[in-house]
Amino acid sequence: MKKSFNKKLCLAAAALTLTAGVSVGSAMAYFTTYATTSGGAAISLGSTTVIPQEEVVGMEKRISVKNTGDYECFVRVKVFAGDKYQPGLVFTPDEAGTWSQGDDGYYYCSEIIPPGGVSETFRVKIDTMDSEDDFNVIVIQECTAVLYDEKGNPYADWTRIADSSEESYQGEGGGE
Repeated sequence: MKKSFNKKLCLAAAALTLTAGVSVGSAMAYFTTYATTSGGAAISLGSTTVIPQEEVVGMEKRISVKNTGDYECFVRVKVFAGDKYQPGLVFTPDEAGTWSQGDDGYYYCSEIIPPGGVSETFRVKIDTMDSEDDFNVIVIQECTAVLYDEKGNPYADWTRIADSSEESYQGEGGGE
């Protein structure tokens, strides 16, 4: 009887060992499995703009904005001329009436600029200085993607600016 009991005990121990071995294998696989990766990819927002033309005639700067991105966009421009000349900046809208001056100091273009398209040209003049003075007019432009409301009407959300860049121009007198 003792031999039968020992035999049963050995078989039970062997079964327990096999069961534990099978379970530990899958648990070890869980703790030791890993994956690595490397590399990268360029991400493009698709909407970028540049100021293709800033022509200066006398004390007047003529500004237009080009969409160099892949998507339609709205643009706005801010012009700085230093504290001494900033109050003397005079905005002249374009002939088509697409540019307007906002209350926040930006000039807004109401037309949608398609990829590769250029906005109408508007003018900003400094009328509080002599043409002999040096000046440096700074133009900052921003764009945002065209969004559509539930009725399909396009609008601009200026809290989601897609691109902003800065260009400066030295005036006729030389400047910095």
